[in-house]
Amino acid sequence: MQDLIGMINALRRPKLLVRAARFGIDDYVREQHLSRILKRESLPRSGAAILKLLEIEADHEDQRKAKMAEYSIAHHVEVLIALMGEARVLRATTRS
Repeated sequence: MQDLIGMINALRRPKLLVRAARFGIDDYVREQHLSRILKRESLPRSGAAILKLLEIEADHEDQRKAKMAEYSIAHHVEVLIALMGEARVLRATTRS
């Protein structure tokens, strides 16, 4: 768990992206948001979800830096919200 949280904490993204994601974290609904992002009906456990979200987020970050036309800031923020939400779920399940 600590490695996954550490990986998320090691991300360095523009403050505006992170701030936007923080606004959405309270409205994060795992079943709804994660299934849409991962394009799956059955959801993986939080650890596996975080690894996949980190891959997706890295792709978005590469697109952002390269100023690619297909880059979507809205989807990037959505993925960051899901990462933060899954980190919360992971922390909560390991404390219990």
